[in-house]
Amino acid sequence: MLLAVAACTSSTPPHWHVDGDALRDPDGRAVILRGMNVSGTQKMSPYLDAKTAADYTRIRSDWGMNGVRFVMTWSAVEPQEGQYDDAYLDMVAERMQWAQAAGLVVVLDMHEDVYGEGFGFDGAPRWTCDAARYAAFTPTTPWFLGNFDPNVEACVDNFYVTHGKAFAAAWAHVAKRLAASPAVIGFDVLNEPGWGTYAEAKFEKDRLAPLYREVVAAVRAEAPAWVAFLEPSSSRNAGFPTGLTAFDFGDVMYAPHSYDSNAEMGSGFDPAHRDQVIANVADLANEAKQLHAGMWIGEYGGVAASAGIVDYMTAEYDAAGAVAASTMYWADDDGGYGPVNTDGSERQPLMDTLVRPYPERVAGDPTSYAFDAATKTFTLVYTPHANAQPTRIIVPARVYPAGFTVDCGDCATSRDGDTVLIDHAPSSGTITLHP
Repeated sequence: MLLAVAACTSSTPPHWHVDGDALRDPDGRAVILRGMNVSGTQKMSPYLDAKTAADYTRIRSDWGMNGVRFVMTWSAVEPQEGQYDDAYLDMVAERMQWAQAAGLVVVLDMHEDVYGEGFGFDGAPRWTCDAARYAAFTPTTPWFLGNFDPNVEACVDNFYVTHGKAFAAAWAHVAKRLAASPAVIGFDVLNEPGWGTYAEAKFEKDRLAPLYREVVAAVRAEAPAWVAFLEPSSSRNAGFPTGLTAFDFGDVMYAPHSYDSNAEMGSGFDPAHRDQVIANVADLANEAKQLHAGMWIGEYGGVAASAGIVDYMTAEYDAAGAVAASTMYWADDDGGYGPVNTDGSERQPLMDTLVRPYPERVAGDPTSYAFDAATKTFTLVYTPHANAQPTRIIVPARVYPAGFTVDCGDCATSRDGDTVLIDHAPSSGTITLHP
């Protein structure tokens, strides 16, 4: 924590940082990032989806979201050993301009599933492991059980022993190319890290944390103001508590994922699992505090056409709101988790469930936010700080088509498009919106 505070009080210009276990903007306001992964399609060649600048604008203007987790892969960055694809990074930089123009901030994500492309998935380039391992691999159903194939495990083991420096160098090259992009505020080092054959209980301490230290140092040599978004081992998805401990560097966001296992297996969401979702996210928030980090759920989501999707996404919103966490919806473009159909129309009722009010920037310490869909009542609870900048609550137009009322006692408010500004904080620290 002292490191994080020191970073904020040094002579460096104000920048995005983590303080008081919260992500904060250069003005010191706590920030809730609510946004989209863009997108699952980018995991495979040609590594960029078909979205245009208008699609980025839609994320902010139609859905009220303020952030993007931008999916990249090591294969896209360094397809041949020591040879970086700068033409690809130029196209990424263009998309960062689209995000900036749309009012979105970006966290870059280096994605990986079942190690990499040699196994028919995404992540590490083929040159990082023996081709014989790829040839001996047998695909499984469900796909993620492929992580336990001995050939995949061997490549994962080799990565941590042999290729950490190359991976860090690839990240540094990305940072050097994109450091001038104002939309980029941070980087998610590695998606759902696997442990190979290493003892799972020791993996995070012995292998993952050292990799994080190496990558963060390499990135910050090029982009010193970027916030590090760090994931636990993929075993956390199965309910095992993280073994990560507080880092010896500051400005860290804890970046786990939140999924219901039955829904992920294709069974739809059972509303009886709501309490499990909420309890798990509360546990994740406690882990974030132990790390002196903010809380950012880098992935949650569900198949739009599956049973219980409204209850599922409501549970995820409520879980995040109860601990004032940031969230990024996992989105692909193949008709599964995607927010829109091939004709561009929204997938309903998914999107009307995702598009809800939330506190974008809080001049203080947020405790919780909540939205009751039945009564259309939104509540923010926070401890106000003296701050020249207002608290901002984004209220998408579709939520209150006939208008709404702000109740906050002795506060002073104003409006800016779809945003409510709390120009003078209420002494109660509670703000309520209702029809």
